[in-house]
Amino acid sequence: MGVLGCSLVLMAQGFYSAADDVVELNPSNFNREVLQSDSLWLIEFYAPWCGHCQSLTADWKKTATALKGIVKVGAVDADQHKSLGGQYGVKGFPSIKIFGANKNKPDDYQGGRSSQAIVDGALNTLRTLVKDRMSGRSGGSDNSRQSGGGGSKKNVVELTDDNFDRLVLDSGEVWLVEFFAPWCGHCKSLEPEWAAAASAVKEQTKDKVHLGAVDATVHQGLASRYGVRGFPTIKIFKKGEEPEDYQGGRTRGDIIARALDLFSDNAAPPELLEILNADVLKKTCDDYQLCVIAVLPHILDTGAAGRNSYLEVMMKMAEKYKKKMWGWLWTEAGAQMELEAALGIGGFGYPAMTAINARKMKFALLKGSFSETGIHEFLRDLSVGRGSTATVGGGALPKINSVDAWDGKDGEFPVGNDYDLSDVDLDDDIGKEEL
Repeated sequence: MGVLGCSLVLMAQGFYSAADDVVELNPSNFNREVLQSDSLWLIEFYAPWCGHCQSLTADWKKTATALKGIVKVGAVDADQHKSLGGQYGVKGFPSIKIFGANKNKPDDYQGGRSSQAIVDGALNTLRTLVKDRMSGRSGGSDNSRQSGGGGSKKNVVELTDDNFDRLVLDSGEVWLVEFFAPWCGHCKSLEPEWAAAASAVKEQTKDKVHLGAVDATVHQGLASRYGVRGFPTIKIFKKGEEPEDYQGGRTRGDIIARALDLFSDNAAPPELLEILNADVLKKTCDDYQLCVIAVLPHILDTGAAGRNSYLEVMMKMAEKYKKKMWGWLWTEAGAQMELEAALGIGGFGYPAMTAINARKMKFALLKGSFSETGIHEFLRDLSVGRGSTATVGGGALPKINSVDAWDGKDGEFPVGNDYDLSDVDLDDDIGKEEL
């Protein structure tokens, strides 16, 4: 009964108190503490009745104490505050999210659940954040310029009868358009979420997906044209397709997630580049979380047709995984021997494939077949944190040779000296016994 009583007290009061270094978060303080902060946050979404959550409590407190003053550590009772859990796609407990430079799109923590593993993961993320800021790829919080958690209205495009066709229908780009009425209470509630989402989407899609708004009480022709009967109504416009109704949630997180899905669905697949020099490798591996590299057989071994078949498989995989925003590279066997040695490929088993995380200097090797099925299984395991990894030899990207680009043709054997064999008696040894 005593154990049961303690459990009931934990369930009623939550796992953490003011005496702990874990910050208790809820809908009333989440925006102020997290979204408007420049700090890196690790946040646990838990349910008091969850056994795994109860087991994590001591390690989470220890993590918060170890990272005090370095990384913020928080916790949300997602059973009590379901709206926060739903906003960030929490479907199981405990879920740990990393809120870094882009607070609108936290990353899932995929590492171990011991305090040491969590601290190591936090420090790795912090190093990456600092590196990005130093290189100018990231400023502070995306919400620092927002008032009261809202976004800048300048990134919401005002659409009218006069400019709608030119900006939306003729652009060839993806648009999410809100039809609103100024007197509508739900529209007023949506306004700061729509503005915040517009700012984030503009940045994250490099201005390829747009959020617009139509005052349907003024531009009644547009509202009638698209069958708007209630407010707010959100429509999705894509090139060459009939508009569709937006069916997702109305928080900025929901809107951003849908916009990014639309961006990925309509984006061209990433470019497949040949490693011609050090700059190609460095830029690709620095710009993307992972760079996938294939080492293909020498052109004399496969011919142009064989090589193109391997490249076609890679391009199909790049298309399949384009939402991951990975970099894709290839080189010919023997062209970059130091790279092969650093990745343990070592002169045999072509074609070979590896995936490198240049920030952590870790890589994984394809152990299955170089086929759509084999590569898909390899990349799928990487996506969910499975599969074995190793440290890049030397702990840094190796020296890369500058080479000429493949011309798309079959290879030619090197031209050497011509030998005159007319004076060679090839039959001298016939009839002699072989030792």
